[in-house]
Amino acid sequence: MNGYSGPTTAPLFSIITVTYNARNDLQPTLDSVRGQSFRLFEHLIIDGASSDDTVEIARRNAPANQKLLSSPDHGLYDAMNKGLNMACGEYVVFLNAGDAFHSPDTLQRVADVIMDNDFPGVVYGQTDLVDSDRKRIAGRHLEAPAELSYESFRDGMVVCHQAFFALRRITDQFRLKYRFSADYDWCIRVLQHSKHNCYLDEVVADYLMEGMTTANRRASLMERFRIMCYYYGTLPTIWRHLKFIPRFLRRRRLEKQLTAGK
Repeated sequence: MNGYSGPTTAPLFSIITVTYNARNDLQPTLDSVRGQSFRLFEHLIIDGASSDDTVEIARRNAPANQKLLSSPDHGLYDAMNKGLNMACGEYVVFLNAGDAFHSPDTLQRVADVIMDNDFPGVVYGQTDLVDSDRKRIAGRHLEAPAELSYESFRDGMVVCHQAFFALRRITDQFRLKYRFSADYDWCIRVLQHSKHNCYLDEVVADYLMEGMTTANRRASLMERFRIMCYYYGTLPTIWRHLKFIPRFLRRRRLEKQLTAGK
């Protein structure tokens, strides 16, 4: 599918935020969404029955365009599916607790690209990594390419999920058989249905960089490897992973520097 001749008016965005015991991280996300100059959006907060005051923080001064669901779930991607099922907008973007739009006019800039390009399947941009004080750490280790297609993801998740605005009608559910990398699989499937993608040449999302346990990191990498093999072939994926080694080492050095600086 290409972009479609959508509404002649500006698009409605469904911003989906998944939370669980996120009292320390949620407020910057709420402030970022609330501060957008472009107002055609709904903010869906999908909470996994938090035991702290996450829900109260979300409800505090909640705007009329916020929808809140708090109920037990089967993990992150199950919650993201609930958000997709509730979404009413032409476009969806996932901005989880701790993440934020890069500037108050980010949604406006994305909306302009959408309207100027006949409602493309995906609009995407760059991502900055930030710490808990909202200070920039670095750009993401993989930069978003100027041209994006289904084939682009054979090199890994070249666009951060938080900087990936997808046309709702070409999206599908996250596959819950993947515990750590269902977002990677989901983006690939979206791109399979989109032949018209538009690059916004700027940072659109600030991603909260948090530590990942060694066990989860290994499981995530193995899961992503299996997804790559499924879509792009086993032997080509093995060959590409040999070329990924310098990239992996650079990322590990950055993480060690960040840990040492704490």
